[in-house]
Amino acid sequence: MRNFISTRVDLTPPSGIRKFFDIAATMPNVISLGIGEPDFVTPESILQSGIASLQRGETSYTSNSGTLELRNALSRHLQRLYGVVYEPESEILITVGVSEALYLGLTAVLNPGDEVIIPEPCFVAYAPEVTFANGVPVMVPTFVADNFQVTAATIAAAITPETKAILLGYPNNPTGAVMTRRVMEEIAAVAEQHDLLVISDEIYDQLVYGIEHVCVPSLPGMRERTILLGGFSKNYAMTGWRIGYACTNPELLAAMRKVHQYTIMSAPTTAQAAAVVALEEGHEHVERMRREYDRRRRLIVGGFNTLGLDCFEPRGAFYAFPSIRRSGMSSDDFAMTLLAEEEVALVPGDAFGASGAGFVRASYATAYEKIEEALNRIESFMRRHG
Repeated sequence: MRNFISTRVDLTPPSGIRKFFDIAATMPNVISLGIGEPDFVTPESILQSGIASLQRGETSYTSNSGTLELRNALSRHLQRLYGVVYEPESEILITVGVSEALYLGLTAVLNPGDEVIIPEPCFVAYAPEVTFANGVPVMVPTFVADNFQVTAATIAAAITPETKAILLGYPNNPTGAVMTRRVMEEIAAVAEQHDLLVISDEIYDQLVYGIEHVCVPSLPGMRERTILLGGFSKNYAMTGWRIGYACTNPELLAAMRKVHQYTIMSAPTTAQAAAVVALEEGHEHVERMRREYDRRRRLIVGGFNTLGLDCFEPRGAFYAFPSIRRSGMSSDDFAMTLLAEEEVALVPGDAFGASGAGFVRASYATAYEKIEEALNRIESFMRRHG
């Protein structure tokens, strides 16, 4: 039998994260700092709204675009936070997590051979999703010296006649970097100068620490050339509910809705009901979780620096990205040896792109006490290998 698998899928390697999760799952005493998922349960009021929706018998499809109630609530939410206004009827689409929103955006705009500039280190799905949409990912590095912010000059140098879009993910996974307004404005100017689309994944927008989050479409001239991606998984501890959104101009949104109609139909009805309450009543819950993440952030960053694993200060999301160069190991060897010897799971930095080599990602979305114990184990490890 001939090989029926498409070349672009066959040549895409599996996620570099999975093997560590699979090994860690077999170790009863492992402390995992690898999973990018809140350790909080969905707040009670949000949980109960989903249950109530089921009890009311709301188990059928919604509009392809999502319930109007949720789209109205999201429109008010984005205007309140960032001053950017989206029309609920024609500029907001509710999706199955931000992952579907990314898929829809890329599929709707890319023709074969179109290039998408992606700063790295970045979320592991970005480059594969561009490839699956028949585009060409063009990876550009970021550096700790710039606090892992991509610069406008780096993006401009990567532009070719085939460039169609820039894919940004800030606050950043895996580095925890947050873009300053000045740097984001410089990138916006490059996008306007070269008539490029910006796809902005802002899933961690409310998880920032002592710094503002700059919503890309709120910048002058950027609303019409930006696809804003967001969701509820990280801010509201709703990963399993699978609910996200995309906001953009009516022409782009209609194209994305077309792909959504034929692929998904509609996002989960129960999750949409819960998401309304998250937007309308969830602020205090987000703030409570954000304060706890900040407490853990200070613990883990201080701990890594004390151990000689130099770690710049992450200002968003819930990840630290320390350098492991003093160990003399590669990122992969460091993570595998630490897991085997001390049962602490981290993710090699180069799982997020070549410029992540020499670093590891540590999620602080786990209990404070577990982070303390993990740091104790890493200290023992570094005494032998540091």
